[in-house]
Amino acid sequence: MSETQDFSRWGKQFQENLCNLILDDSAFAAQIGEVLDIKFLELSYLRLFTQKIYDYRAKYGVHPSRDSMMTMLRADIGDENDVVQKQVREYFARVIANDEMVSGSEHIKDVALDFCKEQKLKEAMIKSVELIKSSSYDEVSKVINDALKLGTDNNHGYDYVVDFEKRFELKARNPVSTGWDLIDSITRGGLGRGELGVVIAPTGAGKSMALVHLGATALKLGYNVVHYTLELQDKVIGGRYDSCLTGLNLSEVRDHKEVIFDMVQGLQGKLLIKEYPTKSASTNTIKAHLDKLKAHGHRVDFVIVDYGDLLRPVSREREKRQELESIYEEMRGIAQLHECCVWTASQTNRSGLNAEVITMEAISEAFNKCFVADFICTISRTIKDKASNEGRMYIAKNRNGPDGMVYPIFMDTKNVKIKVLQQSEESAADIIVRSAKDQEATLKEKYRKFKKEQSK
Repeated sequence: MSETQDFSRWGKQFQENLCNLILDDSAFAAQIGEVLDIKFLELSYLRLFTQKIYDYRAKYGVHPSRDSMMTMLRADIGDENDVVQKQVREYFARVIANDEMVSGSEHIKDVALDFCKEQKLKEAMIKSVELIKSSSYDEVSKVINDALKLGTDNNHGYDYVVDFEKRFELKARNPVSTGWDLIDSITRGGLGRGELGVVIAPTGAGKSMALVHLGATALKLGYNVVHYTLELQDKVIGGRYDSCLTGLNLSEVRDHKEVIFDMVQGLQGKLLIKEYPTKSASTNTIKAHLDKLKAHGHRVDFVIVDYGDLLRPVSREREKRQELESIYEEMRGIAQLHECCVWTASQTNRSGLNAEVITMEAISEAFNKCFVADFICTISRTIKDKASNEGRMYIAKNRNGPDGMVYPIFMDTKNVKIKVLQQSEESAADIIVRSAKDQEATLKEKYRKFKKEQSK
């Protein structure tokens, strides 16, 4: 039994949504128009509706607006019978009434394009059979290559001369504050949409606390935050937000439910905490979840992945470092695709455990994951620092300003309070050199004691 050569297998709703996308997305209409045969649409009123769009484009050289379509459909549509004309108008009325984004639009576009391109390639192959008989091999090559080119992205790139003015247009980053004035001052307001920020620290130093601080700051400013947790339970993360937003100690949160509830009601932003078991979710899982939120009308401004090293790689690589590099590249892709800020954290190697200042050299497994990040800061807290609620933040990378500075910080993990303080008189370079010397001396002392024990 031959396969149906139209969209009928995907149903009526798919085809109606596809025609809606052709009307509202001119770039997609141009792309699929190269491979779309109106007969692929199963229903007569959708064929007529889509034909009107492409007739308008052919006649006027521009894509029709909804108002233009309304004007065309109010007049006598043409040779179609009254039933079909009525169905077209009723369908367009539904499109106008439902002004929300088409659910799963990218999936619909991909499926429709793949199907149409497949049909065009089949036509080219059938035509090639006859050409082979006449030994027209060059023509066969041209027919196949032309078919493969149809339906591809029509954006040829940025034209250096034609698009000259675009280079001088102001582009808004729309940065979201970190809640630390000193950091905002060197990052031009915080992390911008489409950018990736990374907090690097050893285990127990406060990576997750820092991410909660960043999320709570965005929440108070009215942004919608999605916090993905791959290590702690969602309710534990929720408790940390309670503490951070109210100033209550984590141990006191359960005793002040009414206070916290009143605070939550006054927030302008919305927080969603999504828990995944460690290494069970990939960046594709996060993309799918964000797409679903978007389809249901939930705007996402700020994404936290706690933390990136615990994501499952989309594809298995020979070495772990390659998998981690890929994960961080994909997270930045999520930031760009969804036009949101993405913050995550990463673990240091052993050298960062008791370092006074953590530099890029202490990044665990994959140094290359630093390449795609827009902002990287490290948090270091020695045993002595933890006892006195102190620590240091080192600005390892900053695309939007200076880097290489070391700031003292106040961190009280009892109530998720983190403050970045003014730089001390000691330079960052001096602190880093002293820290390295202290680490070297510690290692030598450990080695000396080890050799002494061995010699007994």
